[in-house]
Amino acid sequence: MRYRTLGGTGIEVSTHCLGTMMFGAVGNPDHDECVRIIHTAIDSGINAVDTADMYGRGESEQIVGKALRGRRDDVVLATKVHFPMGEGPNQGGNSRRWILKAVEGSLRRLGTDWIDLYQVHRPDPSTDIEETLSVLTDLVSQGKIRAFGCSTFPAEEIVEAHQVSERRGLGRLRTEQPPYSILARGVEASILPVCQRYGMGVLVWSPLAFGFLSGRYRKDRAVDLSTGRAVLRPAQFDPTIAENVAKLDIVEQLVDLAADIGCTLPQLAIAFTVAHPAVTSAIIGPRTMQHLDDLLKGASLALDDATLDRIDEIVPPGTNRYEPNAAFRPPSLTDPARRRRPLSERAAAGDDR
Repeated sequence: MRYRTLGGTGIEVSTHCLGTMMFGAVGNPDHDECVRIIHTAIDSGINAVDTADMYGRGESEQIVGKALRGRRDDVVLATKVHFPMGEGPNQGGNSRRWILKAVEGSLRRLGTDWIDLYQVHRPDPSTDIEETLSVLTDLVSQGKIRAFGCSTFPAEEIVEAHQVSERRGLGRLRTEQPPYSILARGVEASILPVCQRYGMGVLVWSPLAFGFLSGRYRKDRAVDLSTGRAVLRPAQFDPTIAENVAKLDIVEQLVDLAADIGCTLPQLAIAFTVAHPAVTSAIIGPRTMQHLDDLLKGASLALDDATLDRIDEIVPPGTNRYEPNAAFRPPSLTDPARRRRPLSERAAAGDDR
């Protein structure tokens, strides 16, 4: 396994990072098997493990904690904070109040004294970024976390965070964790270049495009909307929707390309993400040991320029063929009041005297 430096932290991480979102009731409820998957990944050279407090409401962190007993020093451990972990107000978000409570919960579930990378899972428009950076800086000083970063932040909010850090003398975001795949290349336009400009590490999630590049979903093949990821977002898998038909057409072209170079579609998809110079590591999220074994077999795959050129022809750089973050949309899009002037001010001409 090849290792790359995580931003400017000096921490070396494997180019495949083990994602654990599918460990627990949401994916694999067998804790013992999940522990074996983690151990197999570590034994294979993967030294980065990524989880989040909201995965199974803490269940994923508990499983990771079990697996790392006696092996904590072998792993660069990453988790996240933001999404609600309880009912009522102040049980989520990016406030000092919540982060101080949430980090203690994560440390307890993970069975560790420190977290190598603590990531803000999503932006929080109700919290000043200075508030968030301040508490994260304090946690570094206290030794509870080693570094901090963000996940799925727009490019402009990453830039703002770095400006605030410099202006206020606070620690800065060392990493970003964006969605990135052959079907979701939008981050190539601004987010990845911004990360390069600020020397940030990049851990990409969903390199298999929410399962569309797993090989499970093919054209003219029935789709079971009652199991797997299709249950979570049926609209992204419904074969009667034109957008999904277009994705399946792309999948068929990628299947042919993978066959031409002698690999599987998932192996092609993940190798594509780690070929980008901004990407530090791709998060693989196996649900079973077989999934992990199949992905590890493709770890040595290097895509040549001709193959990358063919991918560019199928899905042009900087374009998305589906919405990779459909579960989260910023208020600038969801709140009509932020996109519409008062009716009296909408006309291009009027009597303003």
